[in-house]
Amino acid sequence: MKVSRRTVLTTATGAVAFGRAIRGQAPASPLAGDPSKKPGRPSRALGQRSPFEKPQRIPRGASGAWTPHQDLMGTITPADLHFERHHAGVPDIDPKTYSLLIHGMVERPTVLTLADLKRFPAVSRVCFLECSGNLDRTAGPETTPQRLAGQTSQSEWTGVPLATLFREVGVRPGATWFLAEGEDAALLTRSIPTAKAYDDALIAYGQNGEAIRPEQGYPARLLLPGWEGNTNVKWLRRLELSDRPFMTREETSKYTDPLADGTSRIFSFVMDARSLITYPTYPVTISRGWLEISGIAWSGSGKITRVDVSTDEGQTWTPARLQEPVLPKAHTRFRHLWNWRGDEAVILSRAVDETGYVQPTRAQLLALRGPASTTYHNNPIAGWRVRSDGTVVYREEAWG
Repeated sequence: MKVSRRTVLTTATGAVAFGRAIRGQAPASPLAGDPSKKPGRPSRALGQRSPFEKPQRIPRGASGAWTPHQDLMGTITPADLHFERHHAGVPDIDPKTYSLLIHGMVERPTVLTLADLKRFPAVSRVCFLECSGNLDRTAGPETTPQRLAGQTSQSEWTGVPLATLFREVGVRPGATWFLAEGEDAALLTRSIPTAKAYDDALIAYGQNGEAIRPEQGYPARLLLPGWEGNTNVKWLRRLELSDRPFMTREETSKYTDPLADGTSRIFSFVMDARSLITYPTYPVTISRGWLEISGIAWSGSGKITRVDVSTDEGQTWTPARLQEPVLPKAHTRFRHLWNWRGDEAVILSRAVDETGYVQPTRAQLLALRGPASTTYHNNPIAGWRVRSDGTVVYREEAWG
C-alpha cells in the first residue's frame, strides 16, 4: 500500500497512517483524524447519537425491555431507552380513531377523542415508573444494574390531570374506585382509588417533549406517580367509576404480596424507597485513587431525603450528596467521593424518604415477607464487590 507524501504531511494522523501502511495494517477508522481539517456532515431531519455511544435496552422475551442504568447520566431516561413491560405485545393505535370512555357513577358519561383531551389545560410532571417485579433474584456476579433493576425509568410526562376530567363528567360522591382498562390484546384492567385521581394522576399523551412512544402507551395512558407500573394502564380506553374495587385478575391472582403470617397484601400500590448504585458496577474495572460512586434513589411516598453509602459492606455509612433538584416521586441522583486504595471492598447504598422509611436489607425484607415472598415489591439494599485487581462484580446474596 502506498501513502502519499502529501497525506503524511497534511493530515494529523499521517504518521499513524504511514506506520500502518508500511506494516501492512488496515488504515485507521474513517472517523479518526482531526475533524477541524474538513467540513462536518450536514444537518439531519432527526438527531442521532454519536456512533461511539451505543446504549441499548435488554429485551426480555416478548414482554419487555430493561433500561441501561449503567450507561445513563442525570435522572431523565431517553424515551427510546425507557423500560417497557406488557402482557400481549405493543398495539398500533391510530390517534385519529382513539377514544376514551368515562362512565359508571358519573352524571355525564363521556367519550373523549385525543383532540378533546388536548383541549384541556395541560401539565407536565417529572416522575419515575417502576414495575413492581423490578429485581433479578437470580443475579450472579456478572450482573449489570440494567439486569438487576432495569425496570424503572424516568420521564417528563405531559397530559391532562385526571381530576379535571372527573369534574367534567361529574363523578358522583359515592364513587370511591374506578376501573382503568387498556386497549391492548390483554385488556389489562386495574382498580384504582378515586382519591389518587384527585391527587396527582394524569392522562398522559406526552413524554420528554414529544408524543409518548407506542411502548409507553401511545396515544394516551394513565399515569399514577409513585405507584406500581401495572396500575399505570397503557393504551387507555375506558374508565368506569364505582363504589367498590372490581377485583380483576391483575389484583387477585397477580400483583399480591404473600406475608410471613400466611396472609397476603392486596392493593399494594406505592413503590417503597429504593436506591441503585450505577457506578462503579459490573463490568467496570477501576484504578486506585479517588472516584465517584454514583446512582439513583427514588420513593413512591415522596422525596428522597438521604442516601447513605457504605464502602465496607455496611459496617459504616456516610450520607451521599443529592443532586438537585430533588423532586417527589422521582429518581434522585446521588454522588459520593471514595478513595479506593486497592483493598477488596463491598459498596452499598440505602435510601431514606421523607416519611422516614429506610430501605431494608434483604434479611429484613425476608423476615417481613417470609419464604413465600413473590417477585413483587422487593427493594433490598444491593451491593457491588470491588476486587483487589479493580474488577467490579455484583455481590450475590441468598434469597431465602
